[in-house]
Amino acid sequence: METNSVRLKYVKLGYTYLVNHFLSLILVPIMAGIVVEIFRAGPEEIISFVKSLQLGMLQIMCSFFLIIFVSTVYYMSKPRPIYLVDYAMFKPPYIFRVPFATFMEHNRLNLKGEQKAVEFQMRILERSGLGEETCLPPAIHYLNPNPTMEAARGEAEMVIFSAVDNLLQKTGVKPKDIDILIVNCSLFSPTPSLSAMVVNKYKLRSNVKSFNLGGMGCSASPISIDLARDLLQVHPNSYALVISTEIITPNYYQGKERAMLLPNCLFRMGCGAMLLSNKRKEKKRSKYQLLHVVRTHKGSDDKAYRCVYQEEDPEGKIGISLQKDLMAIAGEALRSNITTMGPLVLPTSEQLLFLFSLIGRKIINPKWKPYIPDFKQAFEHFCIHAGGRAVIDELQKSLQLSAQHVEASRMTLHRFGNTSSSSLWYELSYIEAKGRMKKGDRVWQIAFGSGFKCNSAIWKCIRTIKTPTNGPWDDCIDRYPVYIPDVVKL
Repeated sequence: METNSVRLKYVKLGYTYLVNHFLSLILVPIMAGIVVEIFRAGPEEIISFVKSLQLGMLQIMCSFFLIIFVSTVYYMSKPRPIYLVDYAMFKPPYIFRVPFATFMEHNRLNLKGEQKAVEFQMRILERSGLGEETCLPPAIHYLNPNPTMEAARGEAEMVIFSAVDNLLQKTGVKPKDIDILIVNCSLFSPTPSLSAMVVNKYKLRSNVKSFNLGGMGCSASPISIDLARDLLQVHPNSYALVISTEIITPNYYQGKERAMLLPNCLFRMGCGAMLLSNKRKEKKRSKYQLLHVVRTHKGSDDKAYRCVYQEEDPEGKIGISLQKDLMAIAGEALRSNITTMGPLVLPTSEQLLFLFSLIGRKIINPKWKPYIPDFKQAFEHFCIHAGGRAVIDELQKSLQLSAQHVEASRMTLHRFGNTSSSSLWYELSYIEAKGRMKKGDRVWQIAFGSGFKCNSAIWKCIRTIKTPTNGPWDDCIDRYPVYIPDVVKL
């Protein structure tokens, strides 16, 4: 059995090499033959051949101008390259951390007489994959929590201004240089908006193009990047500041409904600020170039909103298995995303296998298992939204990824919790902090969100990135990765 699997492995390697280098294998012998014939012919035969073509000056000039015209049209029709100059993350102060013991003590005091609700949160926390250093905003530390509008704005100012200040300091870009501002925050949409808050704080120009995106869940960051890309295509020589966050304070649930208590256990403070540009001079110092953004939306909001966890028996014991309906919707969204993205990034060998599988399911047998392409041939790094342990497990299994491929996602969930749309950037920062990001590496950011949405952003590293000295992992990267047990008994 083992011998057969080894043989199959080498057969696939041979097939992959043959298909991906098919043109080279065909063209190289042809070009070599042409070169040999030219050397055999000699100068006199070559000159006589050119003369036999009988090309007049008008024909030569027309051909010359045609080449210039085609080259100009091709150059002008190409989309402008979009660069990620740099990004910065909010790092919560140590005093905001919520160890398991503190979290459960607050639950018992806040939910007096609701033992089942307390027990439910304890079961979730034990299997969540979160560590002891995740943080909640100050208003949630009170007994009882005090989620006022003022406190929510205070949290927004703290996380956003901290990330933007850090970004401006790292890049040296002045606020007046920013042409486009995009802020995404799903559940907190005050008036004046968060984007207006940023404009006023940093005294951005009066003609800055400002956008405030809400209600798109944890997948909002690639949507914001996509919007920035579209705007940078039509506004040359510009900077775009993109801010991804989720404000926890006003969304902390104080009731006893279990479906509503779930986010309390998983969501934590976080924010990322990204500076994008289409200026060619920025290529030298930028970290990444944006290759593609793919957006898909499958299922209904109502179906996706259902409780992710279900009870196993009538006595009230809590099961921690993901609900099949929700994972089916997530799987459908992922497959749709893969179908759209595959031709853009996959090598020819994987595209052919995927195409044959698709045709076979449509024509021969619909029950055939769909072929999942080997995305490890297209990407060196994967940033899977750290929404929960089960999501990471499912994608690791579906995409056949190694433990190292999902290490950044698991460690981000452990250290920072589910930071919603900004989690992808904490994961990218982890890969950089480990010194694994090399020039030419490709990164696939996969975000899942409400709806059910699956949005992807694909980046190419422009230069080998030195280990950052001012990132969110500075004080702890040396002790990661850590072992995360299936259950942490509280």
